[in-house]
Amino acid sequence: MADVPRKLLVEARKIPEKYITRPWGSCSVAAGPPELSEMLTSQFARSLIGLLEKGANVAMKKKKLLLVGLACAVAAAVGVSAARAQGEAAEEVGRLAELMGWKAGTVVADIGAGDGKYTFAAVERVGAAGRVYATEIDAKKLAELRDEVARRKLANVIVVESKEADTNLSAGCCDAIFLRHVYHHLTKPAEFDAGLVRSLKSGGRLAIIDFAPRAGLEPVEGVPSNRGGHGIPQKIVIEELSAAGLRLEKIVEDWPEDSYCVLFVKR
Repeated sequence: MADVPRKLLVEARKIPEKYITRPWGSCSVAAGPPELSEMLTSQFARSLIGLLEKGANVAMKKKKLLLVGLACAVAAAVGVSAARAQGEAAEEVGRLAELMGWKAGTVVADIGAGDGKYTFAAVERVGAAGRVYATEIDAKKLAELRDEVARRKLANVIVVESKEADTNLSAGCCDAIFLRHVYHHLTKPAEFDAGLVRSLKSGGRLAIIDFAPRAGLEPVEGVPSNRGGHGIPQKIVIEELSAAGLRLEKIVEDWPEDSYCVLFVKR
């Protein structure tokens, strides 16, 4: 009979000693009766299956560990990215607060608040005595905003469902209002601008943070044709909000993400 690995013969153990030889320090099985051949074949198969199962289990464990490691790495990367985004939002809002003259107790509105990172940065600036309105038109984002406000237990953040042509904010409720990368999405700017002006207190400020039309971006559906693409020329922002009754106060060209910031005041 053929040479058989020593480990399998050792594990088998039931093979009579007289049939096992050890040439060159290895193990061989001498010729024996048919029942020995059947026994050896059966035990060899069981042992081989056992070894294969052990190998498969080890491979499965390694695969699971690899998947767990990958999941941890992805989670860590997402966490780092989110932390970076929050830090950038806080820095930008800090600059905006200084530009607009916010202080403890200021009432601010974040129009088109999205995921709320600028809203939450703003509430840190105005403190417990202040208030921040977070408006949003998208139903899913509204629900997520409300959930996050509740989770953070922020009694001075009010989530408001806005409309296509109106902020849905009450008259004279805000000391400051800002729109970040939102104005170029307005489909009815004249009506919306009237609502912005109405919501500002006398002497209140409005900041429009936006960017000139950019190549490679999909056009925004439903906006006036004078936008010239995805974005809005600074000149048009100034013309439209001046026509709504606001006075241009300042233009900041070097805003983050290749944007500009135009500051208006209510007369």
